[in-house]
Parts: sequence; C-alpha cells; structure tokens
Amino acid sequence: MTFDPTLFLPDDLLERIRERAPIHDRENTFPEQDLAELRAAGYLSILVPTERGGAGLSLEQAAILQQRLATASPATALAINMHLVWTGVAKVFSDRGVPGLEFVQDGAVAGDVFAFGISEAGNDLVLFGSDTEATPQGDGAYSFTGTKIFTSLAPVWTKLGLHGLDTTSPDGPKLVFAFIDRTDAVTTSDDWDTLGMRATQSRTTRIDGAVAAAEHVVRRIDPGPGADPIIFGIFSVFELLLASVYTGVARRALDLAVQTAQKRTSKKTGLAYSQDPDIRWRIADMSLAYEALPPQIAALARDVDEQADHGALWFTLLSGTKHRAVTMAKHVVDQAVLTAGGGAYFSSNELSRLYRDVLAGMFHPSDPESAHSAAASALLGPLQG
Repeated sequence: MTFDPTLFLPDDLLERIRERAPIHDRENTFPEQDLAELRAAGYLSILVPTERGGAGLSLEQAAILQQRLATASPATALAINMHLVWTGVAKVFSDRGVPGLEFVQDGAVAGDVFAFGISEAGNDLVLFGSDTEATPQGDGAYSFTGTKIFTSLAPVWTKLGLHGLDTTSPDGPKLVFAFIDRTDAVTTSDDWDTLGMRATQSRTTRIDGAVAAAEHVVRRIDPGPGADPIIFGIFSVFELLLASVYTGVARRALDLAVQTAQKRTSKKTGLAYSQDPDIRWRIADMSLAYEALPPQIAALARDVDEQADHGALWFTLLSGTKHRAVTMAKHVVDQAVLTAGGGAYFSSNELSRLYRDVLAGMFHPSDPESAHSAAASALLGPLQG
C-alpha cells in the first residue's frame, strides 16, 4: 500500500505551520503551537511500534514526513528531528531485539519531548568522546556535569538524552549514554540569536550534577568508534533525518522558483519568465540536483529498517547522504533566489528565510571534512602513521 503522508501531516496543518514560520523567525521564538498541534496529531510517536501505542511507521516513512514538514517550516522540522532521533534509535534497538529504550517509546506516546544533548564546543569526536563528566553513583545511576551546545527544543524538552565520560570506574574510561530530567541541575542559556533556523531555539545547556536514574542509563561503552547499536542507531537516524530536512528545504525552494517563473513577465519579450531559456535552464538544474536525493534517502532508510548489512561502508553511506543533501539544498536555494530576482533579497520573502536556514546544514555532523574522510578511508584504507 502506498504511504500517504497527509494522514500524519494534513494540508491544513502544514499551512498553519507555514503561516507561523516567518513570525517565529522574526521574533526568535520557539513554535509552541506547532509542537502542540504535532503532538495532538500523534507525530511525536510516529516511530513507536503500534503495540506500544505509536503509529508504527518505518524510518523511510518518517524521512518522507520530515521532508514534507520542512517545506512548511525548516526550523520546526529540524527541532522535531531531535526528538525523532531518540525515538528512531529506540526503534533501531527494538527492531534488533536490543532492550533498554522502551521508556523512550512509552514517554513519546505519553507526550514527553526528548532533546539531543551530544554536541559540545570543540569536541570533534562527537559520538566517540565527551568532555562531560559522568560520575557513577554506586547504584547504577550516573550524575553528569558539563556543557552541551546546540540543544534544540531547549524551551520545551522534558527528557535530555546525553553522553559523558566516566574516568573513575575501575573498567574505565567508559562513554555513558543516558537520559536526565529537566531539574534545577540543568540551566538553559538564553543565547540563541542566529542567522537562520531561529525557531529551533537550540540553546546552550549547562549541566551541574544532573542525575540519570539507573533505568535511564542506556549504555556504557569504550570511547571511540565501535559496533555498539547506540552508535549505529544515533548515527543512522540522525544523518538520514537531517538529510530529509534539508531535502525538504530544497523542495520548497524549487516550488517557489517555479511559481515565480510562471507569474513574472519579461518587459523585454512580453513572455512569462517560464519561457526564458536561461530561467528554464536554472530551474531544470535545480530539479536535476533535487530529484536525486529523495530516492537515496528512501533506499538507505529502508536498509536501516530492514537491517541490511553494509559493514564498514555504513558510515560513508550515511555521512555522504547527509553531505550531498545539504550541499544540494544550498545550491538549489541559491538558484531559486537568482530565479526570483531582487524581491528575494527582502526579509519578508520566504526565499530570504530559506537562504539563511539552509546554511545551518553544514554545521551539523557529519561536517564536510568528516564525510570526505570517511569516504577516503572506505576507498583507500586508513591513514598510515
């Protein structure tokens, strides 16, 4: 049966989100109404199995939905992405018979909002290391102290998934992945004043002894690359849903360029811009770039869903897809702005906002350097010496 994304993101809901997007961008506020409507529509639990009360969608289907949501509000889609990453990791676990994240699935159904607390300033190890201190409490619980950056959903999250380094246990060092509640031990800075993606409100989060209960400590693993499902789960879901958001941005930019070309008329020829050979080439170029990405994302997400074995190639396949999506999206938005002409330079023009939003893509892991490094290692082997 063909998947119908309008069942989860109906046109009227999408239009309301689109109408609110420029307001939140202008005022630098979090889209509370978007979240409320998406929660009411069951969107927070789309990746939770039906037997636990969710919609039971696949990662492939969630990627389609995130592309659709991003056409209305890239920032809302990117913020929701971070919640969906954790429910997606929980799905990776349950699909493979790995216990430990059922509380994430149950929490999503109950209305919890999960945020992603992995990024740290200057930590280019990302998933493979942490500057946050993880201290065992003797009963299986851990306390965490450190600073996380780019914490999307900052004003609204109820659970923060994070990692820290345990250097005190006899078997350490160990990288600890866990979930904490929002308590007095967590301080959210009001420091999100950025060029684009403003409604994500991805503020800095300072953690001072916040405790994760034993049942919410998900993994203790060796630092560095490894085969643990927490690493694969986070990396695969994060990269593919990010690629989806920026592919959705490109789709919207392409649609706006087509609309502009059809309604503008050349004073020189008296014809619609859609009849101008240069404009036609530019729009065709946008389409050729965009059309390659949705099937790539779908195929790789399906492989995650179906537990395909790409072995050591997984990381270059995933980082490469994310890299291609963001570079494609930037190219398409650039072309759309040129197609629309000087009107796109005004801040009231939607393309102006897309132009700013799309720039954020390069800052998300995997960055261009790590994507190229993964590809080179896959083809040439690791660096010697």
